[in-house]
Amino acid sequence: MKTFYITTPIYYANSLPHMGHLYTTVVADCLARYKRQRGFETYFLTGTDEHGQNIMRSAARSGRTPKEHVDYIVGELKQMFGAFGLDRERGGYDVFMRTSEPFHYEGASAFWRAVARNKTPKGRDCIYKGFYEGWFCAPCGTFKTDEELSLPEHEGDAPLCLIHEAPVDRVSEESYFFCLSDYEGALLELFEKRPDFVRPEARLNEVVSLTRSGLQDVSISRLKSSVGWAIPVPDDPEHTIYIWFDALINYITALGYGHGERLRGDGENLFEKFWPGMHLVGKDILRQHAILWPAMLMAAGVELPHAVIAHGMWLDQTGRKGSKTLGNALELPVLLRHYQVDAVRYFLLREMAFGQDSKVDYGVILERANADLASGFGNLTSRTLTMIERYFDGVVPSPEISDERRLQAKRVGVGSDAQELASSLELVRDQFVQYFENYAFHRALETVWGMIARVDKFISEAKPWVLAKSEDQRETLGAVLYRSAEAIRWLAVLLHPLMPDSTRSLWRQMNLSGGPEKIDPAELTWGGLQPGTRIGEVSALFPRIDKGKIMAEIEKEIEQRKETGTQVAGSDGTHATQAAVPGAATAAETKPEQPPMQGATEAEAVPGAAQPATAEGVVNFINIDDFVKVEMRVGEILTAERVPKADKLLRFTIDLGEAAPRQILAGIAQYYEPENLIGRKVAVVSNLQPRKLRGFESQGMVLAASVGEEGRPVLATFTEDVPNGARLK
Repeated sequence: MKTFYITTPIYYANSLPHMGHLYTTVVADCLARYKRQRGFETYFLTGTDEHGQNIMRSAARSGRTPKEHVDYIVGELKQMFGAFGLDRERGGYDVFMRTSEPFHYEGASAFWRAVARNKTPKGRDCIYKGFYEGWFCAPCGTFKTDEELSLPEHEGDAPLCLIHEAPVDRVSEESYFFCLSDYEGALLELFEKRPDFVRPEARLNEVVSLTRSGLQDVSISRLKSSVGWAIPVPDDPEHTIYIWFDALINYITALGYGHGERLRGDGENLFEKFWPGMHLVGKDILRQHAILWPAMLMAAGVELPHAVIAHGMWLDQTGRKGSKTLGNALELPVLLRHYQVDAVRYFLLREMAFGQDSKVDYGVILERANADLASGFGNLTSRTLTMIERYFDGVVPSPEISDERRLQAKRVGVGSDAQELASSLELVRDQFVQYFENYAFHRALETVWGMIARVDKFISEAKPWVLAKSEDQRETLGAVLYRSAEAIRWLAVLLHPLMPDSTRSLWRQMNLSGGPEKIDPAELTWGGLQPGTRIGEVSALFPRIDKGKIMAEIEKEIEQRKETGTQVAGSDGTHATQAAVPGAATAAETKPEQPPMQGATEAEAVPGAAQPATAEGVVNFINIDDFVKVEMRVGEILTAERVPKADKLLRFTIDLGEAAPRQILAGIAQYYEPENLIGRKVAVVSNLQPRKLRGFESQGMVLAASVGEEGRPVLATFTEDVPNGARLK
């Protein structure tokens, strides 16, 4: 049997459950359920990374031991997973991995030894002892380069981590190092030969660029006297293993690597059966998973994973990441109180273009739930099954229209057979599968909802309630309701991975055998619904939500917590992993920035940038020699996303007809949604000297007009087809 192994990151056990945990785990859960439908035997891992200095600090502040602290966080996380149907009992994860488990200590030690006894591609020891001095961010769990730090407010203070806006620690001590620099060539060869190893493509370009810029050896241990809550380095008890070197290994120790055979009840070896797997991660930890982890596996002689798939982040309506201090984070207990679990799952997969950042608030989820689910899919199923119950005593009618009744059917716009509808469903089926295989979940759902609208229109135009008044049209009535019910059966199968509870409920209402999880969506065929089937009790799948009432209740809860200073557990809206733990007690929150300049593009969006002053009405003439110094070319936007901690900046990769796309930043985030810009042809100043903005290098400038008193930027674009790289003269 085909196998499929999917992992989420193991979440850093330093913050309570939040939207970042929920989203990644829901996506992994959907993929696992989809693969099971397709006939794969699946294994789904999630869990917690439980070591490191930040855990020690948080535990001390809360008056707990590190073990007591991580046990508490794990309990909260498991409770949240259960509430959202993501646990083992409800068909979710197969294993909840914890790096504090004794078997992981054994496996991680075996992996260290395997790496230590090997040589790099350049013949050096893979692990060597040295001395490290540098800035270390405990919430991130990583040492920071100068580009990853910002200056403190007061001279002499420690610099700040760009992710957390919190002071970093100066670490100076003996350390073991992993010789990552020697794997630069091997990694670039990997990315070239397997372009789908990192997805989406924009993330692959990012990883390739990082690798080409030069890799440095990585410190992989700390002195036990500094970090005692960690796995001891084999044969050197004075050192403990650095959390990233420890944490990444969980993906294979969970399957049995390094600690004997880890068997299931049927006696099968999990590592042999399921590895290699696919890693689903937030873009904030892509570097560790796509560069460090494959290099570690190469050094240990272990097969590489199939792929590393990176997704974007959830932002508030102003484009900022959710945070407790700003009060803009969605709280999971609030979602559970006021929304159906499947409605939340649907929103997460429908709203975000996978790989891009997306905005979210309680009102947007509510609108999706009412418009798409209550008035869309839910209404279609309820009206169809209710009319079968009313007009055919709850028995699915025959789809056939006899020869003598075909003329009557044609008069009301109903064809003699269902071929047109069946062909449309087959197209939707094929598109859905293709989109799902490529992680374009929002596109897959758009296709399905297009079909829902089509079937709904078919019913409205056929008017079954009118047909029911004429005995001559009874066969037509039966055919209309059969076709609608059969279409609903198809939709239940397609939507099952995303909305398992609702589709199973629908299956029971239709009194169908088996379940939607038993049917491969790619093999759906018309006519699977048997005439004569007696449907069950009909009930609303998605009752309509009273928007005014629910939003008032939510706003009241939020206001009360602001007044009392309390916080609902799990409210932080970012992706908590070792690389980013906003909401952890040691992490300061983002500070509001100044408003953008009028018409700001690219570098001008950075507050404090000096701008030349020009008197009103004065024209500063230039000659042709000045003009020809500026090289402007046509570029096509390949990817677009918001820049973390910068409300105004968008980061693009733009094809200028060169060997590789360029990375360009533009200060237009308040006026353009990034996903709407993909594919747009724009004018670019291509010979502008590169500069660093928010830790990213911008290799050019996108041109925009400044419109109105507020200076709203409007991108310069083209109405005719112009090749990428064409020069503007």
